[in-house]
Amino acid sequence: MQQKVTAIFDIGKTNKKFFLFDKDFQQVYKEYFHFDEIEDEDGFPTENLPALQNWLKTVFNQILKSDKYEVKTVNFSSYGASLVHIDETGEPLTPLYNYIKPIDQNLIKKFLKTHGPKEEFLRTTGCSDLNMLNSGLQLYWLKYAKPEVFKKIKYSLHLPQYLSYVFTGIPLSEYTSIGCHTALWDYNKKDYHKWVYAENLNKILPPIVSAETSINMNYNGKRIKIGVGIHDSSAALLPYVRSIKKKFALVSTGTWSIVFNPFAERQDILKDKGNQATINYMRINGKPVETSQLFLGNEYKVQVQKLDAYYGVSEDYHRHVKFNYYTYYELIKDFEPCFKWESISVEYEPKKTNLAFDKYDHAYHQLMIELVNLQIESIKKVIGTSDIKRIYIDGGFSKNDLYIKLLSHYFREKKLRTTDASLGSALGAAISISDKKLNSKFLKKNYSLKKHVPFII
Repeated sequence: MQQKVTAIFDIGKTNKKFFLFDKDFQQVYKEYFHFDEIEDEDGFPTENLPALQNWLKTVFNQILKSDKYEVKTVNFSSYGASLVHIDETGEPLTPLYNYIKPIDQNLIKKFLKTHGPKEEFLRTTGCSDLNMLNSGLQLYWLKYAKPEVFKKIKYSLHLPQYLSYVFTGIPLSEYTSIGCHTALWDYNKKDYHKWVYAENLNKILPPIVSAETSINMNYNGKRIKIGVGIHDSSAALLPYVRSIKKKFALVSTGTWSIVFNPFAERQDILKDKGNQATINYMRINGKPVETSQLFLGNEYKVQVQKLDAYYGVSEDYHRHVKFNYYTYYELIKDFEPCFKWESISVEYEPKKTNLAFDKYDHAYHQLMIELVNLQIESIKKVIGTSDIKRIYIDGGFSKNDLYIKLLSHYFREKKLRTTDASLGSALGAAISISDKKLNSKFLKKNYSLKKHVPFII
């Protein structure tokens, strides 16, 4: 007898993943793939969209032929800040432009002259700056830099919704994709920003639906419920929101460390924070989520490589360094920052890195103290005045002993928990179109929830 499953495509910039989950959201099958990037017409690296589309269809058609599994539902999780522009025939008109592609600053100046001022615009749209990381600006760029291409656009689809479109042929927009620093959404009006209407972009943006929406259809002779896709960060947050009743903040760590506060009041999100800018995401119901981003994992990787070379240790030595109270105590007595950051900008830092330590372990403790101090500020910025007593940590740093001990020590008045959420985005995509209710035991059962007690001085 075939096992009934939910299929999820989880599309990251590096790895493309395919999962099958059973009725209890337990993984029963996985498949990973990687594509080399191609170049757009300007020679800038970008996603191989044709290869991705072909892989989606090939993998799904193969699993439908399986004697072991019966796919009842399929959904899609993917990174945001990316649009696929399709023509009248439904075919992509352009490459999937990379969100780190540089944009002509004169175009930004033109945009702000028409639709600014900048500070008010950023507050209203929940963005920290204006560049290609804002998918709305990608549309503006296309309209004025490539007008002949822009005229041919029938619909512009956020990447998660394009993945769904590949299977359904139905163009849709969805709240979590619109809400991820696109510069399209006015969080005060709960509608597209007025500039979207002024530029007539609303005419090429499909109808908006919730991430809980699904389409029942006959696909290759099988009756299947197909989801509309969800932005990966919002998907990763969903299992926590659904299973935890009390207020919390989630720190999702990796190359980027993103702090989520799903309980921020709208007036807190929209207020001017000066140079302490935060950005917004959206929950599946359209409610804003205040977030802050820190390039923590990238900076950690850069600095650890330098420490490894300086002290002549193996590249995995850092993984085995455990928190040492006496080392910590010696370092904080007359604490001074020692590291010059490569990918993080802070107001006060040394002009160059000064490693005045005899031992690797001491230098590593110093590094982690400084990085965690940055993380603390990032968390405090997002929590603000919210009455939050719980902090959850997932991702790579949830297994870093110093990171967890230092954070639990600083936030000792709060309950700090770690989870193993390696399937977070994929599970969130599965949960978003499921009718199943989650209870307080879900994180313990599915995410290896672990409590942490602060050390005592």
